[in-house]
Amino acid sequence: MELSFWWVLPLAAAALALAVNRAARRARGRDVRPVAHSERLTALPEYRRALRRHRRWLATAVVAGFLLLAATALAAARPAERSTTRPELRNRDIILCLDVSGSMAGTDAAITGVFEQLAKEFDGERIGMVMFDSRAVQLFPLSDDYDYIAGELAAARKAFDDGGDAFFSGTWGGNGSSLVGDGLASCLRSFPGDGNAQDAHRSRSVILATDNYVSGTPVFTLEQAAQLATPRGIRIHALNPGDLDYGDDKDQPGARLRAVAESSGGSYFAPDNPDAVPGIVQKVRESEATEHQGAPQLVVADRPELPLLAALLSGAVLLFAGWRLER
Repeated sequence: MELSFWWVLPLAAAALALAVNRAARRARGRDVRPVAHSERLTALPEYRRALRRHRRWLATAVVAGFLLLAATALAAARPAERSTTRPELRNRDIILCLDVSGSMAGTDAAITGVFEQLAKEFDGERIGMVMFDSRAVQLFPLSDDYDYIAGELAAARKAFDDGGDAFFSGTWGGNGSSLVGDGLASCLRSFPGDGNAQDAHRSRSVILATDNYVSGTPVFTLEQAAQLATPRGIRIHALNPGDLDYGDDKDQPGARLRAVAESSGGSYFAPDNPDAVPGIVQKVRESEATEHQGAPQLVVADRPELPLLAALLSGAVLLFAGWRLER
């Protein structure tokens, strides 16, 4: 326990000493006139009992007043406790990977809303986002600033709702459209730490939203891009707004997307599936990632409880003693 404003106590002591000294001088200078035969009054038993009672309440009032001033001064000096803590940090990185091609135009706003729900469910994880069509563009890098993330996702959803082409114009200009393999490869490459031991142990997940309708010739097929995830220990969780019952046909776009996601240890959902958000969150949290401690932080906590309680009780006693003295 320490006092943040310790100098308040000597100032309060000096003010109290000055007040006591002034009261004593006034008492000595008071004009006292003797009264004849006063011993007859002071010898009465009732008088003696009243005098003793008065002195007890007067002493009580003086002690309560002193305690009130002392407790108030101590509270004003701001007692505080200092401690050092090392917060636990979750070592998971998540990249939101969104296909913004024409076939996704009707669902990108809804999927961005799903991304917003996912971001609210996570706590401590770093989240980033990449958009792609024929080219990939990073909307925001990995960050654990959730106010910033929420603002960026809200801006993206508004742009999709309003049809603001300028927002994702950087994703155009390549050879083709909806190059899912190239987009996934860019998302997988968005994780730092290939040569950094501190980042290499972090759990990594990609949440890929696409219908997997490719138009053009990508550098990577979906399966080739997914192979980049295996040596990096990255899990792919897929959201497919064009989800259909593909039966046993393994060559359908949705079936291929499901196979890639599940083979990486991830999951596959339709965005309107009520299990999509909790299912992905659960899968991400099941990833093998231990919590680690951050840098030590100094914590200063105010502890005015005891002096304030003492001041409250002393004030109550002083008021009661004053009432008794007036009777």
